[in-house]
Amino acid sequence: MPAFRQVGEKQLPNPVLCMAWSPKRDLIALANTTGELLLHRLASFQRVWSLPPSEYTGKEITALAWRPDGKILAFSLGDTKQVVLCGVEKAEILHVFPVQNPVTCMHWMEVMEESSALSAFYNSEDESKLFLPKLPTLPKSYSTTSKIFSEEKSDEIMNLLGEVRLNILVLGGDHGFVELYAYGMYKIATLTGVSGRCRSLSLSSDLKSLSVITEVRSADNNPEICYVQLDTGLLSDCLPEVTRMARKFTHISTLLQYLHLSLTCMCEAWEDILMQMDLRLTKFVQEKNTTTQVQDEFLELLLWGQSSPELQALLMNQLTVKGLKKLGHSIESSYSSIQKLVISHLQSGSEALLYHLSEVKGMSLWKQKFEPLGLDSVALEGAITAVGSFSLKANELLQVIDKSMKNFKAFFRWLYVAMLRMCEEHVPPELNKMTQKDIAFVADFLSEHFSENEELFDRKGKYFNVERVGQYLKDEDEDLVSPPNTKGNQWLNFLQESTYLKESPLLFPSYPQKSLHFVKRMMENVIEHCLQKPAEVIGKSVKQAVFLPLYTVPESSENTPRLFELPSLWNDKKAKMHYVVFCMPEISPCKLYLLRKGTDPNRHIPNSVVSVDLSHHLDNADDNAAAHCLDARFYDDEMLTVVLQGAEEDNRRVLAQLPLSSTLSCETEFTWEPNLRLDQQTSAIPCQGLVLGNQWRELESMKAQFVAVNGIRKVACVLSANLRHIRVFEMDVEDEDEEGADSQNNSADQEGLDTTMTSQGQGEESVEAEGEAGEQRGDGFQKTEEHLESEEALELS
Repeated sequence: MPAFRQVGEKQLPNPVLCMAWSPKRDLIALANTTGELLLHRLASFQRVWSLPPSEYTGKEITALAWRPDGKILAFSLGDTKQVVLCGVEKAEILHVFPVQNPVTCMHWMEVMEESSALSAFYNSEDESKLFLPKLPTLPKSYSTTSKIFSEEKSDEIMNLLGEVRLNILVLGGDHGFVELYAYGMYKIATLTGVSGRCRSLSLSSDLKSLSVITEVRSADNNPEICYVQLDTGLLSDCLPEVTRMARKFTHISTLLQYLHLSLTCMCEAWEDILMQMDLRLTKFVQEKNTTTQVQDEFLELLLWGQSSPELQALLMNQLTVKGLKKLGHSIESSYSSIQKLVISHLQSGSEALLYHLSEVKGMSLWKQKFEPLGLDSVALEGAITAVGSFSLKANELLQVIDKSMKNFKAFFRWLYVAMLRMCEEHVPPELNKMTQKDIAFVADFLSEHFSENEELFDRKGKYFNVERVGQYLKDEDEDLVSPPNTKGNQWLNFLQESTYLKESPLLFPSYPQKSLHFVKRMMENVIEHCLQKPAEVIGKSVKQAVFLPLYTVPESSENTPRLFELPSLWNDKKAKMHYVVFCMPEISPCKLYLLRKGTDPNRHIPNSVVSVDLSHHLDNADDNAAAHCLDARFYDDEMLTVVLQGAEEDNRRVLAQLPLSSTLSCETEFTWEPNLRLDQQTSAIPCQGLVLGNQWRELESMKAQFVAVNGIRKVACVLSANLRHIRVFEMDVEDEDEEGADSQNNSADQEGLDTTMTSQGQGEESVEAEGEAGEQRGDGFQKTEEHLESEEALELS
């Protein structure tokens, strides 16, 4: 009876480039050569969803990593040099950020260290929720047209923060590119000094060191695989401060994203006004025979009460009284949308930004704790001032909108009355009265909103423009065409006459000549400078502690994804050690090598390098054929999962579990010659024989080559050499059976849930359904969002 139970098998249409198991659920993410991201679940390898490639994000996925809570999936794009954070529940892109070099590998870890200061921070409620209102969601009608964000995404953006416990996304790329992102959002360190191309990364859970596998060019120009250990002691020593700072800056990053989306919605609402008016006026202008302008036609109607035949035809045939009403309501709605976005979104977001930046400034003044991390109180004061200026500019836009709406309402009321008279219909007495002020409003509207020439301006309608409002939404460096009139403003006059207040740092500058977009970009640049400073300071503190050249390899085949190639890294959190497993097929094809280093670079580890002899790996004497390792991944702290291939005449493939305890029991100590690569001194490496016992299974009818495992979920996925054939296995089946009937009940409930979902006509399965069990049985199938927490609790049991 095989030790592992096969639960799914599939032939995929496109070769797989990356695969990674979820740390919390029986889900595996795959990326293929077309740039498509797929999510499958363990049972029968059923697909949950697929995310097609996008021109905006990119089409060349180079690496995958799961957030430790399993709710966010990060993937990198080589063609666009971007990293994307994707929500697992609905396959939604939540955040995209650029990187300097294409990412070749990534690792997302969670800090497991505990301290009294950290515990107090983790357990304390986020005080911002007590002082700040909840940010409203973006309107559905506009957010769906954004390039990458769908409706009500503002809630999702704020949920990017995840748990309070610090987690760090580590990115590695060409030319020694290594960056660390707290919570996957805020760049906390940019590392220098790493040479070559990063092939694998592992940041220890105690934050004391970062292990990197790099590929450099040797003296004879062959790729040389090296192990590098970087001392990240500053992160470890200042962990409570790093966590607090990272949490705050991640809040700030999400708020900047929220403001960006709000401004995008405002621009779309503004362009909607342009489009609606232009549609009505285009045909009129194209058909009229006179040389008069649109503006002149309306002015004649306003002054003399008479209109040209062309304008009368436009009003009565094209526009109509009913159409005018509809158009008026539509444009008023768009104006109101802009107004509401400013009040509820921009101002709320600005207040939240001011709050969090003020708290970070307070942290920066505690120099003993936060100065080593690069917090600069002067730069933060500049950021607070920039946010204040943005808030003032948003308030200025509100006043402009208010005036424009008065003119707009007066114009449409006058035009409605004029059209009723043309139709010789009764005009209601309340509409018939028109004061001199109303006439001034209409004249203002005509002069402001109808182009003097019929040229197409950038972001301006061809025959109609809302320039008074639109100038604030232009993403340009030019000054405002019609800046607000500040003559007679008593407060501004008082400031100019005051010697002390004129240049006071307590007052926010208003930039009266600049647009809202310009002030927003200025604010983003100032805040970005504050965000970058700690990343530079922390990055410079990281020093190389260990550099070990391991072996040279022939040029890799272009058909083999580098992410699948050994070495493989692992961090043993309990023992506080880094593990590296690798093969040297050119030197000793029947051996598997294991390198161990303490997470503390100064700690000595016995048996730092050992090897495993695979020559006689089976306990059956007839099967004792020499084998070599195709792939090896850490199943957990005590076990390796390997794919073995028999000798040339015996081409069988075997999936096996390799216990590390017997391998590490070797008493012979290896002494590393510092001037030699490891492959030049293999004869001195202690070697242990291996017998697998019953922890193996032959992979029949499959040229297995690579494996991905998750020891927490006790699952493995085997991939063939052609990168298309996949098999998934449940490991430790016997152990699960001994636990009793719980797992059987869970499985039965899951099957019932699957049946229910199928009967409801859902083509692809929802992630929320993953792992829900007996608690749901009596209640039937409820909305999946309602029991996410119960699902996670069940799966961790």
